[in-house]
Amino acid sequence: MQAWEKQSLFALNVAALLKHINESGMLVTLGEAYRTPEQAEIYAKEGKGIVDSLHCKRLAIDINLLDKCGTYITDVKEYEPFGVFWESLHKFNRWGGRFKTRVDADHFETQDL
Repeated sequence: MQAWEKQSLFALNVAALLKHINESGMLVTLGEAYRTPEQAEIYAKEGKGIVDSLHCKRLAIDINLLDKCGTYITDVKEYEPFGVFWESLHKFNRWGGRFKTRVDADHFETQDL
């Protein structure tokens, strides 16, 4: 599969996820989608990411959940139903709430296979 095909499929899955979140009654804003390799290196040195980030390949996005009052939600449990939904959309989708080394609840990605 070509890079653009992976990115296109990822974008369609993100659209489905955003629609699902909206239909659940939660509010959503977009966090970081594209990340330059230079920024990925900085984040890796700071312990906030990895050098080989899928954000650099346009295959990852951070999504911010908000309650109806606009309060930013950080609890992994609040993200979990959306992580499960995300993973159901494609066999290569991964949710950051399942990461072992550093849980990243607002992170949604498609593995680059």
